[in-house]
Amino acid sequence: MHASIPDGFVPITRSSPFIDMLGPLYYRLSDDGLEIGLLAEKKHCNSRGIVHGGLLSTVADIALGYSAGGYPDGNRPMVTTSITIDFAGSAGIGDWIVFKTDVQKVGRMAAFANTYAHVGDRRIARASGIFSILDGKA
Repeated sequence: MHASIPDGFVPITRSSPFIDMLGPLYYRLSDDGLEIGLLAEKKHCNSRGIVHGGLLSTVADIALGYSAGGYPDGNRPMVTTSITIDFAGSAGIGDWIVFKTDVQKVGRMAAFANTYAHVGDRRIARASGIFSILDGKA
């Protein structure tokens, strides 16, 4: 399967040298919240041609943090405290991978969220994250 970037997705503008190296990453706002997307390339794959679990973990961390932080309208400063991920499938070169995130709670000191990575209708990973909200003293 060789996908293209679906309608409504635009490049992420808040980036870093690390995210630039991984990307490009895309986002769109849906009725369910922020979605982060990535078109899988050879550079994202392991030696078997399967998208590397480390890439899925990294993009899950970005999706969780950006969603809990209020991207694109907000920029709540936070750092990842804990992330867990479970893999239920795989993706390959040319697949469009989208992370759909559910933010459970954003409190004064911590935020909690889950994200699910999909290729089409297939759910390939689930990640859960906890973030410490920074008070400007970090």
